[in-house]
Amino acid sequence: QVQLVESGGGLVQAGGSLRLSCAASGRSVSTYVMGWFRQVPGKEREFVAGINWSSYYGDSVKGRFTISRDNAKNMVYLQMNSLRPEDTAVYYCAARSGLRVGVERNEYDYWGQGTQVTVSS
Repeated sequence: QVQLVESGGGLVQAGGSLRLSCAASGRSVSTYVMGWFRQVPGKEREFVAGINWSSYYGDSVKGRFTISRDNAKNMVYLQMNSLRPEDTAVYYCAARSGLRVGVERNEYDYWGQGTQVTVSS
């Protein structure tokens, strides 16, 4: 199995950028479909982006966020540009076996502990 640790969250002004990192250990990220989700209190965990041999995005982040992976470093990244206050959430890295990028929380087998992103207006 794989262990995931997120980093890179913080406080940023609207319009700014952040890059989240997800460090994997135990197994190579190349053997998984990787995803990023986010959650605010009282709401469902929301799909943000996923990557297999291609990348996929939630509608609210298309054109602003970019997911990438570095198999040699066993890392996954989420570059977030043009941040908005509504992007404020805890962001989670996730991994699932198989080939397809899932968009539902229950499709992923492994999760990190999350990193807080706060965007001020």
